Amino acid sequence: MMKFMLLLTFSLFWTAAVSAQDKDASAIDSYIARQARQERGEEYKDARKIATGDLNNDKTPETVVLYTIESQGGSNNYIQYIAVFIRRNGNLTLLTRTEAGSKTGRAVESMAVGNQAIELDTLDYGPQDPSCCPTIKGKTKYILVGRRLREQHLRANKK
Repeated sequence: MMKFMLLLTFSLFWTAAVSAQDKDASAIDSYIARQARQERGEEYKDARKIATGDLNNDKTPETVVLYTIESQGGSNNYIQYIAVFIRRNGNLTLLTRTEAGSKTGRAVESMAVGNQAIELDTLDYGPQDPSCCPTIKGKTKYILVGRRLREQHLRANKK
């Protein structure tokens, strides 16, 4: 009987956790799809990255999403965004977003959330780089100030 109760409890917990994850993924998918329609583009979903961490020191983790919308209006452009979602009444809700990279700016390679900041590894364009291929490694970070993301510093390395 004890094994059955443990199994039942675990099953209910697992089902609730999976349901919450599905609900979060659906909220993120819906938000990005709306933005892609507004920009007349589409998300490059394989490039999406999600991390969680406390950005505003309230002891509650925010969900940070790095995503790319490309082919705006049929072009070969892309823009990378960072969106911060907070939990309200059990649901993820967008707090803010900002542009973090683009085909003509810099490319964001990776993202981590820690120390109340969103840390990005980037590639910037050197003077001889074609528009497809930035080569100068850099780092930057964003902090959450109220309802806005503020870039703190940018450090580019030599080739």
